Amino acid sequence: MKSSERYRYPLGEHEREKIVSRTGRALSDLTLENIRAGTVGPNDFTIHPETLRAQAEIAEDAGFPQLAANLRRAAELALVPNEKVLAAYEALRPQRVTYEQMLALADELEREYGARENARFIREAAQVYRERGLI
Repeated sequence: MKSSERYRYPLGEHEREKIVSRTGRALSDLTLENIRAGTVGPNDFTIHPETLRAQAEIAEDAGFPQLAANLRRAAELALVPNEKVLAAYEALRPQRVTYEQMLALADELEREYGARENARFIREAAQVYRERGLI
């Protein structure tokens, strides 16, 4: 999928030939029969960032900017290791980490994974938490 294209919702019906998993498997390969045959595995069922960006574009066009923003952040996180995503989730819970730790996590997400929107979100949360005494 290319972000310059226009997509039709639902993607699984109208854009099926363009959708691939994070491992590059075609959507049509993700079947129960292939699971039973052992030709696809759990990692083949992970979403590709471009699919999330396409969904964000559809949400934006439909007038749902907050959903679009969430989907774009999810696209950034699709390639981030699960342990780091869970660390970010934990850091966003009030009273769990310090302000400096939140900023360090944001810097790491941006530097190591190119997750700029998530980093911005965490920095903003850190500032609000500090102002409200939640860290």
